[in-house]
Amino acid sequence: MTNPSSPSESSYRFTALDIFRGLTVCFMIIVNTSVNGATTYWALQHADWNGFTPTDLVFPSFLFAVGSSLSFVMKRWKTMKESEVLLKIFKRTALIFLVGYLMYWFPFFRIDNQLRVMFSPISQTRIMGVLQRIALCYGIVALMVYYLGTKKTIGLGVFFLLAYWGLLFIFGVPGSELTKTGNAVLRLDTWLFGVNHLYNGEGFPFDPEGVLSTLPALFNVIGGYAVGRFLQKKGKSYEGLSKLLLAGIGLLIIAYCWNSFFPVNKKLWTSSYAVLTVGLDCTILAVIIYITDFVGMQKGTHFFLVTGRNPLVIYLMSELGVTVMWMVKVGNEKFSSWLYHHVFLLAGDYFGAFLFSVWWMLCCWLLGYFMDKNKLYVRL
Repeated sequence: MTNPSSPSESSYRFTALDIFRGLTVCFMIIVNTSVNGATTYWALQHADWNGFTPTDLVFPSFLFAVGSSLSFVMKRWKTMKESEVLLKIFKRTALIFLVGYLMYWFPFFRIDNQLRVMFSPISQTRIMGVLQRIALCYGIVALMVYYLGTKKTIGLGVFFLLAYWGLLFIFGVPGSELTKTGNAVLRLDTWLFGVNHLYNGEGFPFDPEGVLSTLPALFNVIGGYAVGRFLQKKGKSYEGLSKLLLAGIGLLIIAYCWNSFFPVNKKLWTSSYAVLTVGLDCTILAVIIYITDFVGMQKGTHFFLVTGRNPLVIYLMSELGVTVMWMVKVGNEKFSSWLYHHVFLLAGDYFGAFLFSVWWMLCCWLLGYFMDKNKLYVRL
């Protein structure tokens, strides 16, 4: 738990980046907490396999925000001993990974059909996941920028994109390299962890945050870091804004062309997908900067600043709170389903499911508002 940033640190920050982070967190909660998948708007669902929906932008945007935040600590790291910097990087990486693992293990028990409380075995818990990927990407990129600098890190990020493209075709099942069951990501995770430690939301064991697909995800953090560094130098000028927008458009063109050979796919986190999402994030951030720093429109921005200042706590509450709502029953119905059928369904099937997600996002926002008002900020 820390106090707000000191004035010297705050002077280097961009309100637009905090708004971008808060907007990402809010949208992440909405797309993650639909109470009824069958009546969820297409835009709030991930693409089944190849393809892209607005929901597929959420997680890479979070990684982009992690990279942009990383760019602001480099000046402080230069004044610290190497051992102190490494301790910070490894400690933060380990803590975020552990929190992610415990989140999937929560509530650590289950109730069987005879209403007996059974301990949830570690042998059945998912190892990789959202926070785990954030932890690995943060740790790897932090070490890269600390030892290699910005230019070499960007170059290595591009190399990872090309290497991942090759690895999928070298180690995937011949003829089925980019399919759900023949890809190298699944093959490596199955060999490393076994199927009992993989995500089962696809209808079969497959982890969309697998070990191998962490490689192209590094590019999202590197992109955010590079943009953060650039904004600190030229962000509040029309030249900087135009270059950021042009970079975004250029990446979108590259992704569109690459898609013909290496399809955009969130669950495999293909290289074309990584380039596409960084391009979109650059474009969106350019729009936010223009509105807030050039037009001067600040009305309503505080809403997203609240979630952007405590993203980890708010995200954890959103996930753990939904788990609790699934556990608690009203009659024979889960509490979340009961709320949907007796309250939100009055607004219609699809709109009711959407309102449920927005309602839960606002509940999580209230926690962020309370913490922000009392100047409570959690940093791992």
